[in-house]
Amino acid sequence: MKVFLTGASGVMGRSSIQALHSAGHDVVGLARTRESAAQIADAGAEPCLGDLFDRAAMSAGMRNCDAVANLATRVPVGTRALLPGSLKAIDEIRFRGSRVVAEAARDAGVGRIIQQSLSFMYADQGDDWIDERSPIDVTRATEPVIVAEDNAAAINSWGGTAVSLRFGLISGNDANSAWLFRRAAANRSIGLGEETGWMHVIHPEDVGTAVVHALMAPGGAYNVGAEPVRRRNYVNSMALAAGRTTGRFLPGWTVRLGGKKLEILTRSQRVSSQLFSDRTGWQPRHPQLTPDWFHGLVRA
Repeated sequence: MKVFLTGASGVMGRSSIQALHSAGHDVVGLARTRESAAQIADAGAEPCLGDLFDRAAMSAGMRNCDAVANLATRVPVGTRALLPGSLKAIDEIRFRGSRVVAEAARDAGVGRIIQQSLSFMYADQGDDWIDERSPIDVTRATEPVIVAEDNAAAINSWGGTAVSLRFGLISGNDANSAWLFRRAAANRSIGLGEETGWMHVIHPEDVGTAVVHALMAPGGAYNVGAEPVRRRNYVNSMALAAGRTTGRFLPGWTVRLGGKKLEILTRSQRVSSQLFSDRTGWQPRHPQLTPDWFHGLVRA
C-alpha cells in the first residue's frame, strides 16, 4: 500500500515511516519546510512540500495513495504548556487541520484515514479498567481531540473508513520525556496526580507498528498502548534511568495552577488495548514500562 503521512518528521511520523517500510509499504510524507523534506527523504519516504491547512497541496500528494495517517501535532513541552495560549497551535491542528486532511483525502479519492488520538479523553475511573465503551470527560482540553476524531469519521459518509488510534502518553526518546528526564536527573519533581493512580503509556516504536496494523483494522476508535502502569512506577522508572533511586511528585497546587491543561494528565486511567489487539493482531514490542524505555535519553 501507499500511505500519506502528516507529521512525518515528528516522533510518531519517523516511527511510522520505519514500520511501514518494514511491512513493505510506500510512504509519502508532508513537509512544511525544505529542512523537514530532507529529513523525510533521508528516512526513505517521498516528501510532499505543503502545509496541513493547504488542501490543494495535500490532495496532490495523496494522489494514488491508499490511506492517510494524520499524525500532526504540536505539543507544548514542559512549563511552556502553562503559558496563556500554549494550546492554540495544537488545537488549530485538531479543530481545523483534521478537517482539511479529510477533505483533501476525499478530493484525492483516498479510502482510509488513520487519525492520531489520545486516551486522555476518558474520565477518571480509579482502579477500574477502561475500554472504548467507557465514559469520555469532555473539557476544553479534550474537546479538540474528540472533534479531530469526528472530522476523520466524515470519510465514512462517502464510503471510506476512519480509524482513530487513542494512544497513551508517548514515553521514550521524545521531547516531553527528555524534559522530564532532565528534571529527574536534577532531582526535581516530575510526577502529577495520585501516586497510586494509573497511566496509559506507549513506546514511540509501538506507534509505528500500530499505524501499520490500522491499515487493515475495521473502522472505529481503538485504545493503543502498553500495559497500564501506576504513576509511582512511571516516575521511579524515569528517575532510575536518570541515575536517581526514586522520583518525586509535584504538589497538588501545581496541578490546580495548570487547570484543565494539567488535569487530563492526572486522571487515573487503567486503559485496555485488547480490542485493537483482538481485531488486528497488534502486540506492543514494549509491553511493560521499564527504565530501558529512556536509555536513548541516557545516551544523548
